[in-house]
Amino acid sequence: MTKFSNRVTTLTGGGSDGWDLYRKSCDMIERGLPVVQLTLGEHDRKTDPAILEAMYRAALAGHTGYAAIAGTDALRDRIAARTERITGVTTGRNNVAVTSGGQAGLLAAHNIACDPGDTAIYIDPYYATYPGTIRAVGARAVAVEARAELGFQPKRTDLEAVGPARSLLINSPNNPTGVVYSQKTLEEIAGYVVDHDMWLISDEVYDTQVWDGVHLSPRQIPELQDRTLVVGSFSKSHAMTGSRIGWLIGSAAAIEHAINLSTHTTYGLPGFLQDAGTFALDQGPGLEAKISAPFRKRHAALCAIFTTRGIGVVPSTATMYLMLDVRPTGMSGDDFADQLLDDHLIAVMPGESFGRAAAGHVRVALTTDDAALESAAHKLADFYETHLRDAA
Repeated sequence: MTKFSNRVTTLTGGGSDGWDLYRKSCDMIERGLPVVQLTLGEHDRKTDPAILEAMYRAALAGHTGYAAIAGTDALRDRIAARTERITGVTTGRNNVAVTSGGQAGLLAAHNIACDPGDTAIYIDPYYATYPGTIRAVGARAVAVEARAELGFQPKRTDLEAVGPARSLLINSPNNPTGVVYSQKTLEEIAGYVVDHDMWLISDEVYDTQVWDGVHLSPRQIPELQDRTLVVGSFSKSHAMTGSRIGWLIGSAAAIEHAINLSTHTTYGLPGFLQDAGTFALDQGPGLEAKISAPFRKRHAALCAIFTTRGIGVVPSTATMYLMLDVRPTGMSGDDFADQLLDDHLIAVMPGESFGRAAAGHVRVALTTDDAALESAAHKLADFYETHLRDAA
């Protein structure tokens, strides 16, 4: 057989891609089992009908041909205005490239920052696609652990231990932990990145899901503005996961390269989707708040349940997830999640899917209706208590 490229055969580093339990739960659902699916960050309340209507009108009006590869002027202007409103950093159309979802934005950012063979750092715990995205551009993916005992805040001393690197990928608000990086953490990161003349890639797709405190974008630190590439998306802020509308924000020079890359890869995004995105942003922050509100409520409710039941909850202040420490049961996150699914038909993601730093934890997605979610939380707590007794 003709040889496949190393780039595609090494995307997962020779191991699992982290989605094994999710696929198992989907197979069980396909067989008719009533699994409570708490694995993916998929909204249970779907895209607002008014946005879908705008998409439909745009398609009927003929915006179905080739659209502006960089993104329509209207959409780029709206994304720039939203960014400037949130961060206070001057942002214009020339700082924005529209991408085929946040994942394409991550790939574009690493293509801009890295040459084959370069070292590219990402923080562990991490979203499952991060190392594969880095490997896809031919760079060497190196994880730096943000330790549980330090609240999953990365430390400069740990970053320095890696040696020379071309880029650092961070994610705050963070998936899977729900942690928001502090100003002190960002200042340490800034010092590290500037001192080593690196690119900083900041995944900020959860910027509307902050329940306590403030999310700071690295572009708000002046010395980072021209060396930071920010990835954003409509997926979480507007419940538009399947529409695949994302963006990359950076210096005008970096964005020119992102647009050139799109010309040779995706060739842009359908115009009717871009028009729907423009309409969505025209609804203002009120719509974003409406979409995030159920997760704020569920986050508080499940924190209270798990804390009352004696389960260690990672002190998070953001996102549609909670991370639970199940190490007192003596089980790994993989074993806990697998047995919970088999015994109680509740699917959560094992922490090991997100790297070594999250081992012995599980991530609960707050993505089903309140009653079902709270019932599942109590069943999970019962399961935890049973195995806590077994471990004793």
